[in-house]
Amino acid sequence: MAISHLLLDIEGTTCPVSFVAEVLFPYARQQMGGYLRAHGHEPEVAALLDDVAESWRADPHPAAQALLAGCSPAATPAERVLPYLDWLIANDVKLTALKDLQGRIWRTGYASGALVAPLFADVPPALQRWRQQGLVLAVYSSGSVPAQQLLYGHTQAGNLCPLFSHWFDTRSGSKHEGSSYRGIAAAMGCEASAVLFISDALAELNAAATAGMACLFSDRDGNPSRDNGPFARISDYSQLTLPDDAHGS
Repeated sequence: MAISHLLLDIEGTTCPVSFVAEVLFPYARQQMGGYLRAHGHEPEVAALLDDVAESWRADPHPAAQALLAGCSPAATPAERVLPYLDWLIANDVKLTALKDLQGRIWRTGYASGALVAPLFADVPPALQRWRQQGLVLAVYSSGSVPAQQLLYGHTQAGNLCPLFSHWFDTRSGSKHEGSSYRGIAAAMGCEASAVLFISDALAELNAAATAGMACLFSDRDGNPSRDNGPFARISDYSQLTLPDDAHGS
């Protein structure tokens, strides 16, 4: 079946890992306390704090439980979960509620101009070309959908959100489970075999492949892993043609 849909990871695929690790995460970590003090009473944020507290109580990691034991019973809900949120960010734990909170903080940073997403230079023209060719573009990232849209809405090439038709985050399931990719294909109204998934994570590609998707390994400068397993590598989208480049090597 011909490829009609492109499903793209973000970090290490369309945007440098360094932007996420060295800019976005530290910004959210620095701003988290002030944000929770200002907005922790709002119903949506309060519900997220409840989700974080519940995950904390169920977290088996000794460091997480040590933080929980040290909490002051007199602290507000926001004050109580702040040490755990800080620990999650420091250890890059992809908790859905945390991702939502980070997205809300990043919204302020993008709006002020403090944050601009530095996509790889070949990405904006490739996205434009693929859309003009009639391909359906979608994002699947561990970052929340609002965070994804903020990133693509504030790039060095301007607002690229209108180029995408679908957005998926961990609410669609783990990126390491084939069922997540089958669900995403169904949500896009196509067969999994009509989707090309590009990611820098071998475990994600393996999961997508079990669902029947074509896969390419994103091999970008600065990526922590260069193991492409059985998948063909791609480091520049300017020459990507479909469907021939969408097969494992």
